[in-house]
Amino acid sequence: MKWGLKLVMVIASTTVLALLMAAGCAKQEAKTPAAAQNQILLASTIGPIDAGIVGALEESFEKKTGIRVRHVGAGTGAALKMAESGSFDLVMVHAKALEEKFVADGFGTQRIDLMYNDFVIIGPESDPAQIKGLKTSAEALKKIMDSKALFISRGDNSGTHVAEKDLWKAAGLNPSGDWYRIYEKGAEGNVKTLKYTDEQNGYTVIDRATYLTVKNDIKLKVLVEKEESLINYISLIPVNPAKFPQVKDKLAMQFVEFCTSKEGQTIIRDFGKDKYGEPLFYPNSAEGKTLPK
Repeated sequence: MKWGLKLVMVIASTTVLALLMAAGCAKQEAKTPAAAQNQILLASTIGPIDAGIVGALEESFEKKTGIRVRHVGAGTGAALKMAESGSFDLVMVHAKALEEKFVADGFGTQRIDLMYNDFVIIGPESDPAQIKGLKTSAEALKKIMDSKALFISRGDNSGTHVAEKDLWKAAGLNPSGDWYRIYEKGAEGNVKTLKYTDEQNGYTVIDRATYLTVKNDIKLKVLVEKEESLINYISLIPVNPAKFPQVKDKLAMQFVEFCTSKEGQTIIRDFGKDKYGEPLFYPNSAEGKTLPK
């Protein structure tokens, strides 16, 4: 088992254990303070947490309703695995195939469209693989592979890693060799992965929000972008109360309704515009799609 995957499972196991201990207290509801009963637990992919949108939504929701949302960050694969314990009320993730399996296996009730941004292929300004400006990720990845230019992968079954694997597969390529390096700490998120890639002067696939939040601290540049296959959809999935009666489904659905409402979607639409000159995410609920740009 690769170190990155081991780290994912250690993080997931440790987090689940801590939250299971907390959840055990729920059996003594009569002795539990009302404030503790008025909160929900969210297992979320790391990128939106690092970008700040998760905190912005949680803060606005708590001010409006008094309901507190606590989150734990992990790659999408690990976040879904943690939620399979019934210790979380809701997940925020971005890997469609994994999400559909989570729902099909009875752990979640439904996938709910929340927001999206896009992935980009980033690399050194010198661009040894000569991919800058190519129109498709398939062309870019083939040139990286053919030139054996260093490519860094998260390698942790996160949403970003799943998207990267899908791009290689769609291009008909199977990356391997010394030039294709799995980052040992990839499970710690996109920010650390991008900064490591910058230190190594390599290429990687990363979401645009991560790039925008750290671009002033790195030398790497966006080289390939704006292809349909690079769109990064982010969903909410309530944990199934029929399988886990202890989950706070009504509170979780209040958070879902807020995030997908005009108010929540406006927060998503405007988040980051002032600081970065462009939005980090775009609204994607039914209400959000009707908002002016």
